[in-house]
Amino acid sequence: MTIRVGLTGGIGSGKSTVLRMLADLGAATIDADAISRSTTSAGGAAIAEITRVFGADFVTAEGALDRERMRDHAYADPGARKRLEEIIHPLVGHESARQVQAALDAGARCVVFDIPLLVESGRWRSQVDRVLVIDCSPETQVARTVARSAIKPEAVLAIIAAQAPRALRLAAADVVICNEGLSLEALRDNVVQAARRFGL
Repeated sequence: MTIRVGLTGGIGSGKSTVLRMLADLGAATIDADAISRSTTSAGGAAIAEITRVFGADFVTAEGALDRERMRDHAYADPGARKRLEEIIHPLVGHESARQVQAALDAGARCVVFDIPLLVESGRWRSQVDRVLVIDCSPETQVARTVARSAIKPEAVLAIIAAQAPRALRLAAADVVICNEGLSLEALRDNVVQAARRFGL
């Protein structure tokens, strides 16, 4: 039997690092964010429909979504984000399903879905067998994100405020890895222990 794991955690929690470690341990990984980005990159599956709905101004000369222009537009027109999601989400769902089927066909014991908004979306909980939450303090989230992305602390705090509250994420978890003050080796040890519970 294949175990489906939903991996989530706030910005700067170390979720992407844990996803790579689980992949190294043999998990098939489905990264919805990466799939979403690929649909809006140059020549991506969403570009033709984005051009039709929003106009050619929202596509760069290279043929990718003009993210900055779309961000500004979505800020000014809340309905724009919904229209963009209506284009992208079915494509992401279709490609995710294709990748899951390929993993099952290859005999994967564990499929890990990287779902930043697992708690917020509501629909995901019923689609996974276990929820793995990567947790750390808001102060650590800010410090890590500022260090890696060079964005201002206030911007990180705004992102944290827009995500599910930490307590809600922890309440949804079957397994929690506290990634606070851990070396990479110590984090890997924690991931290995969690992976055993997922048949890896």
